[in-house]
Amino acid sequence: MKQRQQKKLSRRLFGAIAVGDAGAVKAVLRAGAAPGRADDEGTTPLYAASVNGQAAIVRLLLSAGAVLDTESSGIGAEGLPLCAAACWGHTDTVRALLAHGADPNVREDHGTGRTPLEWANNGPHPATAALLTEAGATAVTAG
Repeated sequence: MKQRQQKKLSRRLFGAIAVGDAGAVKAVLRAGAAPGRADDEGTTPLYAASVNGQAAIVRLLLSAGAVLDTESSGIGAEGLPLCAAACWGHTDTVRALLAHGADPNVREDHGTGRTPLEWANNGPHPATAALLTEAGATAVTAG
C-alpha cells in the first residue's frame, strides 16, 4: 500500500479512536490501516485507546496485530498501553491487555520506569491494582 494511503488510513484510525467509535476502527483496520503505526508525534493507536479506557477498541487493535510492548512516545502520551490503562483505573482495558498477554510486571521507559501496579496504586485505583495482582504483578519493595 502506498505511503500516502497508509498515512490517510492512519489519520482515520486515530480519529475513530479519539471519538471511541469501535465500528469505524474496525472498518479502517479492514481497509488496511496498520494497527501499530504511530502518529506524527509518536503516539501509537494502542496507547491512545488504552489511556482512554476503550477496551473494545484495544481488543480490535490487538486482534489486528498491534504489539503490546511498543512504547508510545507522543507528547504527553509516553509509555506502555498497560501502564496507561492502569494509571487511569481502566479495569476493563487492563483486563483486555492482560488477556492478550501483557506482562503485569513490565516497566515503562524501556525498563527503568514504573510498573502498571505502581501506576494503579498511585491513582489510587484499588480495583485495577487488585486485577494486576491477581495476574501476577508484584509490589516493588524499597531496597
